[in-house]
Amino acid sequence: MTPSRIYLRKRLNAHITSLLSSALMGLMVSTAPALAADAQSIDDLFGSPPPAKKPKPKAAPPAPATEAQSIDDLFGSPSPAAKKPATATPAQVVAPQQTATPEEKVAPQAHPSPAVATPTQQASPIGEAATAPSPDLAETSAESQDEPAHLKVSGFLQTDLAYIFAGTKHWSNFNNTLDLSTQGSTTNGIGWKLSGRVNYNPIYNLTDFYPSSVGDDQTFEAMFRETYIDLGAGDWEFRLGRQDIVWGEMVGVFVADAVSAKDLRQFILPDLDMIRIPQWAARGEYFSGDFHAEAVWIPYMTYDNIGVPGMDFYPFTPPAVPGFQTVIADEQQPQGLGDSAYGGRLSWIKDGWDVSGFYYSTNDMTPAFSRQISLSTITYTPIHKRIYQLGATLGKDLGPMVLKAEALYSRDKLISTLDPLDTDGLVKQNIFDYIVGLEWSFPQETRFNVQFFQRWFPDYNPDIVADELNSGVSMLLSTQALHPKLEPEILLLSSLNRVDWMAQFKLAWKPGGNWRVETGLAFFGGSAGSGLFGDFDNNDQIYTNVRYSF
Repeated sequence: MTPSRIYLRKRLNAHITSLLSSALMGLMVSTAPALAADAQSIDDLFGSPPPAKKPKPKAAPPAPATEAQSIDDLFGSPSPAAKKPATATPAQVVAPQQTATPEEKVAPQAHPSPAVATPTQQASPIGEAATAPSPDLAETSAESQDEPAHLKVSGFLQTDLAYIFAGTKHWSNFNNTLDLSTQGSTTNGIGWKLSGRVNYNPIYNLTDFYPSSVGDDQTFEAMFRETYIDLGAGDWEFRLGRQDIVWGEMVGVFVADAVSAKDLRQFILPDLDMIRIPQWAARGEYFSGDFHAEAVWIPYMTYDNIGVPGMDFYPFTPPAVPGFQTVIADEQQPQGLGDSAYGGRLSWIKDGWDVSGFYYSTNDMTPAFSRQISLSTITYTPIHKRIYQLGATLGKDLGPMVLKAEALYSRDKLISTLDPLDTDGLVKQNIFDYIVGLEWSFPQETRFNVQFFQRWFPDYNPDIVADELNSGVSMLLSTQALHPKLEPEILLLSSLNRVDWMAQFKLAWKPGGNWRVETGLAFFGGSAGSGLFGDFDNNDQIYTNVRYSF
């Protein structure tokens, strides 16, 4: 790096740090009085409601403060429960399209199991309705009629901190995110949304654990998020611009949602709104009763963000070969109309069964690592080649539980081979993934979900790492039974073919207002190169994040 670039980089980092510090201080100054003004005890600090004022002829002296005797004293008494709405019929129990939906998380080439993702923001176990336009399309129109003409900016400020305590102990994350968005409509009914996000992670400047290439790539980034216009014509809705396109919804495992890209630099530990990357797309939707048709064209592809070599969760570790130097080249992300993606999806609701099917042609958003061997060097290059996918989803409310299932058939996917004589170290494989899940809901916002998933290679090549048939299970349990402001959650995923697993334990606390605090532990187990989680066996970590939404 030249001296001028180093100087500019330091000036930029200092400027960004100043901006973030000023923003955070402003938020603290503006919100601290609401949280802790005149706090005389822990009851005042955590929001225990004051006694209702009653008329009285003479003010009585205040009672002396007492120690907290219950969890309500510590975290604040819950608000009165809202009236429970009437039970919906199976056809009515649907999730809006923009809920946190798992996307198809194709595993890195050395990891053959279906990919996984955090389920934190999943709002409903049933897929999107086929009987109404996308909720956010309707929302934009409704707000334009009810809201004043001035723009309203919303978003959040979040700080993430993580420390890896397995293997070589080190601080691994200190990311600061500012997310802003606004939306509205024109006088002629054209809806629009504009949003963006800025990330600043000074951990690479505060520690010498990572190579300089990681800091150069990851310290600062700015991007558009969902930014589009909406047009309507009768039963048709059109959206043009950068948008989330969600085609599947399971807990912890991405199978059928094949369109949106993912940010995998912190693996699957962040919330889905931090993982999902929108696509620049043109989308048209048609609605007629219980039938819904959708067509998508993506002229400029966005690919999964896997980071650069040297990061904690980089998805590929090449084997060491005596006498050869190993190099990972820059990633090749093809663009242009010849590399655009396109597809269509049909959905129906019949007798409470929500069924959909789709076709999608795209460059694989997850890279394969092509190998080139010279006299003294082995070079691996991350590449993206065309794949063809057929998928289906199913959802049904069975009364005490909800049934969900997804399936995806991918043709011509490149998989790493162990054959040293193979020209590029890759072979084409057809892959069939499916997952079936059941979810139960109980009082006090308690939910329990179990799933079984498999990956099958119909034209199996015995030189790849994966077995011909790979099976796995997952379990999720979350509840607010301890206190309405506290929500512990446990997520477990494991292969049934080999020792390869992940366990995530986290506790979310909502102290009041627009604040949320979350802390957790993540553990990974398995052998390197033999599964999805084994490569990260030394990445066990403790993490926390604080978010202020506005």
